Amino acid sequence: MARRSTVQQVAGDPELSAYASPDLDEVTAPRRGAPRRGRWSGGGGRWLVWVGRAVLWALIIVIVVNGVRAPFERFTQGEPAGPAPAVPTGTGFPTDQAASFAAQFAAVYLNFDAAQPQLRAQRLKPFLPEAADDQFGWNGFGRMQAGAIQLSGVEVTDANNGVVTLMVQSGDRRWLLSVPVYAENGRFVVSRQPALLPAPGPAPLPPAVEPEHDEATAAELSPQLKGFFEAFASGDPEQLRRYVAAGVDIQGFNGVFTLAQLKQLVVPPGGTTRTVTAVVVWAVPAPTPTADPNAATPPPVDPAGALEQAYQLTVEKQGDKWFVKDVRGATRSGQ
Repeated sequence: MARRSTVQQVAGDPELSAYASPDLDEVTAPRRGAPRRGRWSGGGGRWLVWVGRAVLWALIIVIVVNGVRAPFERFTQGEPAGPAPAVPTGTGFPTDQAASFAAQFAAVYLNFDAAQPQLRAQRLKPFLPEAADDQFGWNGFGRMQAGAIQLSGVEVTDANNGVVTLMVQSGDRRWLLSVPVYAENGRFVVSRQPALLPAPGPAPLPPAVEPEHDEATAAELSPQLKGFFEAFASGDPEQLRRYVAAGVDIQGFNGVFTLAQLKQLVVPPGGTTRTVTAVVVWAVPAPTPTADPNAATPPPVDPAGALEQAYQLTVEKQGDKWFVKDVRGATRSGQ
């Protein structure tokens, strides 16, 4: 005889009677023919599973996006050619003093004469390590002269070591001299043999753009500027005031040169203030020869030299006359 449930069925809902039954079989297995209904998926802690899945998918999406974006950025921005060379900063190496030391050394090192080898050895001694050869690589033969020594750059290795590169002139050639220098407590020494290197050649100069010309104004300005350059050469303040704008102070050469020719004048179109270019030939006086009282005939007089130079002037028209407001070296274009 089957037991009856102690809980009354609710009319029209057979599911409730199943949960009310104390028999396990009646609870876990619905009755045959009873309709199935969907149950809430969040029951029994399953919502934690769905949250975990959402977090996992979010991580996967982030990884995929970053993996695609990284090579795309490298492609669009370009790969670097290589690691940038480290530039020592704050190393404490005394670059200015080392450059002066190296320039003094170069003036001795690059000038030698087989007729006086010991003189060079004595002059080199303050620059060299104690155990170094007194000629520092020169075999005592031949002759060399160099000058116009100028600093090109200093490559610092650390607080004690650097390489000073100098520009030098020897005859009709330019060179670079690389001098390794060791520094310690304000003292310096050439740490090993230097190296001569060829200096770069002249830069290729592109063709200049021909400026516009105002021939009428150039003809008007020419006698005025010729007078200005004559006064500029003499340096006479009274003469200069005739050609210089009021309130402007321009110093002259005080007779060192004289004007040989106003060779070219380029005047661009414009208003009452123009920037013009003038090519001037200066006469350079020849030295006066010393007369020999025992000579039968006086020594010949050398002809005067000539030096062509280009100037850029700012001129301003006041009334019917032009005045110079400024004079300086010309740029390549003359503008």
